[in-house]
Amino acid sequence: MLEMTARLFPSPLDQRRGIVRLHPDALTALGLSVWDLVTLTGTRTTGGMVALAPPGRGAHELLCDELVLGNAGVPDGGVVRVERAADREAASVTVSASHEVVSAVAPEILRTALLGKVMTDGDQVSLLTNDLRPLPEVDVVATRRSLANLLGPAWSSLLLQVAAVSPAGPAVVTMGTVVGFQGGLSTTGSATPLVLPTPGPAHAPTELPGLENQVKALTEWLDLGLHRQDLLTKLGTTPQLGVLVTGPAGSGKSALVEAVTTALGVRLVRAWGPTVAGLEASAAAQQLKGLLADAARGAVLLLEDVDALVPRDGSTPLSSYFLGAVREFVAAGKGALVCTTSRPESIDPALRTPGTLDHELAIPLPDRGQRLKVLAALSKTVPLDKDVALDDLAGRTPGFVAADLLALLREAGLRAASRQQQVSEPTVSAADFAAALEVVRPTAMGSATLDIAKITLDDVGDMAEVKQAVTETVLWPLQYPDTFQKLGVEAPHGLLLYGPPGCGKTYLVKAIAGSGQANVLSVKGAELLSKWVGESEKAVRELFRRAREAAPTLVFLDEVDALAPTRGQSTDGGTTDRVVAALLTELDGVESLHDVVVVGATNRPDLIDPALLRPGRLEKLVYVPPPDADARTAILQTAVQKVPLAPGVDLADLGRRTEGFSAADCAALVREAALCAMRESMTASTVTSAHLETALKTVTPSLDPAQVASLAAFAAHRAQA
Repeated sequence: MLEMTARLFPSPLDQRRGIVRLHPDALTALGLSVWDLVTLTGTRTTGGMVALAPPGRGAHELLCDELVLGNAGVPDGGVVRVERAADREAASVTVSASHEVVSAVAPEILRTALLGKVMTDGDQVSLLTNDLRPLPEVDVVATRRSLANLLGPAWSSLLLQVAAVSPAGPAVVTMGTVVGFQGGLSTTGSATPLVLPTPGPAHAPTELPGLENQVKALTEWLDLGLHRQDLLTKLGTTPQLGVLVTGPAGSGKSALVEAVTTALGVRLVRAWGPTVAGLEASAAAQQLKGLLADAARGAVLLLEDVDALVPRDGSTPLSSYFLGAVREFVAAGKGALVCTTSRPESIDPALRTPGTLDHELAIPLPDRGQRLKVLAALSKTVPLDKDVALDDLAGRTPGFVAADLLALLREAGLRAASRQQQVSEPTVSAADFAAALEVVRPTAMGSATLDIAKITLDDVGDMAEVKQAVTETVLWPLQYPDTFQKLGVEAPHGLLLYGPPGCGKTYLVKAIAGSGQANVLSVKGAELLSKWVGESEKAVRELFRRAREAAPTLVFLDEVDALAPTRGQSTDGGTTDRVVAALLTELDGVESLHDVVVVGATNRPDLIDPALLRPGRLEKLVYVPPPDADARTAILQTAVQKVPLAPGVDLADLGRRTEGFSAADCAALVREAALCAMRESMTASTVTSAHLETALKTVTPSLDPAQVASLAAFAAHRAQA
């Protein structure tokens, strides 16, 4: 047994998986191997699965997440006793959860989510799958997708309570473990007595900020159709109670219907489209018939994700039956049908014709002001620290829908619970929200979320004119859309950065993304191209669809000359021509592009189709020239910010002597100098002028004078034009 210091280790793959990381010396002392089980004892006893700590951590440090700290009952920096546990498989595990989780998640999916996790009575566990050690027979991606569909975007922040483990834990869940629910308990809180107030979904129309117009319209339709049919009859009309509610996943479509039916005192019947579509044709038809018959008794049938039942291509045998049944139900006027979807372009157009779903409500992505209202409503019962500025938080959550903001509050609450287990009046601080933002991402971004470097335009050496042009074209439309509207002009849709390789085009985009004002989608070169007919254009449409859903969004097209060359000159059967046409349509077509800015980067602007560079598309062309002596000095000063330089190092002189160096070459020069210091002595603490001189003999400039001259001529021609 060892006494160790428990430290919070914010690795995304470790979060809430029950993993603890130990130094190799600690593993040896305890006789452990990677993935062995350990018992952890603080103010209570829990278990964990061992992984190797990263280099540089102390031999007496135990690295874990906030959930393990809570289960062990110790704060960050507290002492925990660690000893080897028997390698015991759990025969059965019972967990407590909310009614919503119990009714939505099948035991098979629950077991798959808990596989490989160590269970102890009284622990709290999450539904996040153990991605570090997945079992070969388990599809963890499909499990995550199922949980997201069943529980919504906030599924990853839900916590369950372990009610019983047999034999007594610590024991690991395997495919042979019988897993079940003991319903009823809350999914929020901590394993210690500390419980933070946790935000919940709204249950009244007044608690749906930003959806006032949608609440009013749906309330009017349902009230007239269900309660005032006599008035409609006198006016010579009939109620048409078929409604389609569209909007991004997690935007509050179901909450809207629940709130309105509750306010009107109308019974609500719920069903999930993919579950019905997954049944055999006869069973699915029978279930739909029963649901519609139940709703015909004066109730509202809420059918979520209807696109699974009536896809646009009509690929399910239920499509025709469902459309006919809906028409009969709506014509009868005895109940209401409300369907929801986050993919309106994927449903059969016949569902939106008169006589089926006559009414349609769209829930837009919340802007900054609406996000502020949602945060204010959700955090009413959350004790916030004085340093928490909800307005600033609303600005740092572009593309977040209501469910994402709820998940953010839950995550911040867990962080706060981890560090305040012995505090009588805990609060959630700005640091908790900052840590939560590193984990919770917009649902609309999905797997396209990028890890953005924490740099801003201030970290870009020199290039004052280029940075000003980029700020005006990219950041201003995202930060000040109201100003553009007041002045009666449309914000630019994009710009093209061009210049020699290594001069900072991609680094500029990283700095823009680091501002945190927009989500970022990146496409590299010919990544969208496919040999299959229609797939390339589909990929372009999908890219911009995701960008619209996650707006405000920055779409970065790197090496755009490979993606959009001049049309009529390709030998690929017209694939690139069709991609260019799709790009032109998305950038400046019939469908407007709101809060989406496109940035292209290339070192061959002469190869890009001219139509892509006209006003309304990539209308601003910004030349990123090779750095001059002053610019190289500024770049070197930026590159050495974290490098300890010895006294006497003259960066200005070095900048003058590096003629022909690009920004990348200057950064490589600093790296090579640091390596020279390491070759000289692994205990070196500074980089000296001698090291830089040695590096200068090794690093050669990469700029091609002919290409630089060609690009300068292109820039001069554009300036004259």
